[in-house]
Amino acid sequence: MIGKILSKRYELVEKVGSGGMAIVYKAKCTLLNRYVAVKILRPEFTNDKEAVAKFKRESQAVASLSHPNIVNLYDVGQDEDTYYLVMEYLDGKTLKEHILETAPLDKDTIINYTTQIANALKHAHENHVIHRDIKPHNILITKDDRIKVTDFGIAIAATSSTLTNVGNVIGSVHYFSPEQARGGYVDERSDLYSLGIVMYEMATGKLPFEAENAVSVALKQTQDEPKIPTEINPNIPKSIENIILKLMEKEQIKRFQSINELMVSLKGIKYTLNFPEDETENNLNDSPTQVMPIVQEERPAKTKKTTKSNRKNKKRIIVIAILIGLLILSTIVYAVVQINRSRPEDVEVPDFVGMNIDDAKVWAEEIGLMMDINTQHHETIPVNEIINQSPSGGMIVRDGSSVRVNVSQGTRTTTVPTIKFTEAIDVPTLLQNSRLTRGEVTYQFSEFPEGIVIEQSPAAGEVIREGASVDYIVSKGPEIQEVDMPNLIGLTIDEATSLINRQNLRVGSITREFSEMYDEGLVIEQSISPDKEVEENTPVNLIVSRGMISVPEIDEEEEEEGEEEEEEDEEDDQVEDGEVVELPENDDE
Repeated sequence: MIGKILSKRYELVEKVGSGGMAIVYKAKCTLLNRYVAVKILRPEFTNDKEAVAKFKRESQAVASLSHPNIVNLYDVGQDEDTYYLVMEYLDGKTLKEHILETAPLDKDTIINYTTQIANALKHAHENHVIHRDIKPHNILITKDDRIKVTDFGIAIAATSSTLTNVGNVIGSVHYFSPEQARGGYVDERSDLYSLGIVMYEMATGKLPFEAENAVSVALKQTQDEPKIPTEINPNIPKSIENIILKLMEKEQIKRFQSINELMVSLKGIKYTLNFPEDETENNLNDSPTQVMPIVQEERPAKTKKTTKSNRKNKKRIIVIAILIGLLILSTIVYAVVQINRSRPEDVEVPDFVGMNIDDAKVWAEEIGLMMDINTQHHETIPVNEIINQSPSGGMIVRDGSSVRVNVSQGTRTTTVPTIKFTEAIDVPTLLQNSRLTRGEVTYQFSEFPEGIVIEQSPAAGEVIREGASVDYIVSKGPEIQEVDMPNLIGLTIDEATSLINRQNLRVGSITREFSEMYDEGLVIEQSISPDKEVEENTPVNLIVSRGMISVPEIDEEEEEEGEEEEEEDEEDDQVEDGEVVELPENDDE
């Protein structure tokens, strides 16, 4: 494949990586004169519909994402039986390679890399994309120590009923979540589990679960608890270990429930890493559970004096108990009276629909109602306006009751993909992947090849409403001008050539012929008639005179002798009227 040019644009330079289904090449984009990474589906999968669909799904997933910590997708294409993705080329190494070289990583690096990966996943999850294959092999580190998440080959749209392929567990067995191993429901928290294993490997240099085969590893993912990271690397701060273990909880409900929760914890420990850790927990371990002998209390000798003292103490205890009982009783009575006085009154629920949520909260607080606020997108209702409520307006409820309201988040938004400098034929797919529609398409001449998008509006990276249209301009190629053909007849070759060049035409073939009218070196014929309009750079063929045809001269005496001979011949041939012509005698007679 090295040296092959895909779609007359991407020249494959060298192989830089490979996976189970695809091979990655470094390539040069001949249109924009830059290096890119081209991911090509292996030839053995080109006729596999499921493999092709998975490959296309990766392009759809990445096309909707635009983030500094996610590898950018530039183009998607097919050249005959070759399916390929074009992405930004990064000169660096994978996190897996870095772990193998330097693990365990220091605590600052772990926090830095985890935060960047979390930022990438946050953007993906906000765009309803679950990666499902987070592992160090799919995380690139640039030379400026920036993380780039790649390989969304098995990413899926996040829904409330996301289920892994029945009978076929998808993902990398050492890193995927228990629910993936079971073929169960997968959501954003599945990516968090995989991130926990990545953190575990960065912190310890080891994987939490190892076995002889993939099935055994998958069983451990669902059943076994990992070895505590600090048992492998005692230098790991307890705060980092706690995050790792929470991410790797078997039950989804026990993990961080979103990337935002994880990022709050990461920020919380980022600024405390340089301070001594809280020793409270360690102090608790200074008193381990022990079997202690019973401490026998030494009993004093009974005397009359102590007996009297005991009787007085008993009387005091009885008095105190009576007083405490009266105090408790009075407290209960007082509480009952106050409850009766503060019995909630009936309240009529206002009609909050159509109100701004801030105004509605103020009103609800004034009349003694609570607000249970939920948000959802809506195509027509403005942001922060209440869509509906329960109980509805006019109903009678107790003071202090809650009113559930749904508040509009406005229309769903999406990020405009990069379609500039791509093939116009690919634009509808790119827009559809970003849940956008094609707007006005215009064509104009430009220096770019025909069929290349040269402008787009809105610009790439802008956040706009889903379903909105994107306008773009397609190149018609360089503009071709028409010029008038000059009259070249009778001009010298130099004069004709100069005039042809001034008209932005070019000289074609030149042939030479004799002419009865034009001297040698003059144009006697041109391939295109004068004053005819032709396109610029059209070739003009010329016929140039070789001079007039020469006739040999005849001497005067020779001319007179010739005339006399002609006259004698004519006399011999003529017979005057009445003249007898004698025939020669025949000797035989």
